[in-house]
Amino acid sequence: MSVLMCVPFVGLILSIALLPLLTPKLWHKNYGKIAFGWLVFGAWSIGHFMSPETAVRSISHALVEDYVPFICIVFALYTISGGLRVHIHANPTPGLNTAILFLGAVFANFVGTSGASMILIRPFLKLNHHRSNRTHQVIFFIFAVSNIGGLLTPLGDPPLFMGFLKGVDFFWTAQHLWAPYTVTLGILLSIFYVVDRRLCEVELCSQPADHKINISIDGKIHFFLLLGVVALVLQSGIWKPEEYFHVLGIEVGRQNMMRDVGMVLLAALSLLMTPMKIRRGHEFHWEPFFEIAKLFLAIFITLIPVLWMMQEFGSHLTAPLTATEYFWLSGGLSAFLDNAPTYLAFFNLAGGDPSQLMMGKASILIAISLGSVYMGALTYIGNAPNFMVATIARNYQIRMPSFFGYMAWSFAVLLPIFILINWLFVGK
Repeated sequence: MSVLMCVPFVGLILSIALLPLLTPKLWHKNYGKIAFGWLVFGAWSIGHFMSPETAVRSISHALVEDYVPFICIVFALYTISGGLRVHIHANPTPGLNTAILFLGAVFANFVGTSGASMILIRPFLKLNHHRSNRTHQVIFFIFAVSNIGGLLTPLGDPPLFMGFLKGVDFFWTAQHLWAPYTVTLGILLSIFYVVDRRLCEVELCSQPADHKINISIDGKIHFFLLLGVVALVLQSGIWKPEEYFHVLGIEVGRQNMMRDVGMVLLAALSLLMTPMKIRRGHEFHWEPFFEIAKLFLAIFITLIPVLWMMQEFGSHLTAPLTATEYFWLSGGLSAFLDNAPTYLAFFNLAGGDPSQLMMGKASILIAISLGSVYMGALTYIGNAPNFMVATIARNYQIRMPSFFGYMAWSFAVLLPIFILINWLFVGK
């Protein structure tokens, strides 16, 4: 293998990070073409440095086993959650804002960070429309709902779903990560409450005459469709019929085929039950999903040589990495390389055997899971919902920080929390 095979992946990630800042119009009009160009370059490099047969086989494997299941669950959760509309009628207070972030974080474990973000960000912003300082609210929303909140289930955050696809038990994450989840979310929401209350005092926010809160939800039937998604994911992890279909030369278990097809059918049912006219009234748009679909297709293909080299690197280590090293390395790369493929890279580096990682190497899998999920919040590109939430906030005329301005916030707030989490739960 040649290190030059990693150039397409590095180029793609740099494009995602820098082009929206340097040439935003060019990027937003042509990001699909740019991503496709890096994809073609990546496929060519595999065929050139390895062999055409290796390129076809490895790309087929990445598409069938990784990309298709990933995009099916994103499509299902995004589409079904788009049929839900939450109305919050209340006099907003720092306490209520904190409660919304908490509920959103918990909800993310069942509908994914993307789904929870799309359901709640607009009512959250509308609730606080009279506030002059709302930037911090969006930033903490990204921290809590779009990232950290999805730590407890494979449905919650893309890295954990990738682990589930590789064989990690569905309930393993909740069993082993509930303690760091509780501590992290408690500290983060406490900081948000203090900041929001202080800024409210500076703005001389009027105190509500009463504390009545009315919440209404349109499209409640979609909750049953979300339960259907949960059931499909669970059956694919529990039911093992040992029957296979062949797709592009790759064996696909019957339970996995049922999961992916079933999620697409549930999404289609959601679309039939809620016409696009109503969805547009909910400010539902397909562009965020298309962006994820195009960029992640290129990411999964160009990532192939990187995964190979990570495995090669792991086999030549004179001493295995510690849990602390896995936590910071996987987390640091998740912030800039997107957390789902980074999780896969370090999962493979740790051996790639789910049974060993769940048992004898549980501390390693905990470190990789925490690092990948948590530190995706450090940048706009660390997790799929981050940039979508920031874009929606800008549409509401909220002045959002630049790429590096956001990092100033995230490093100041999150890094001390991560250091504490490492000391309490990882570095032992």
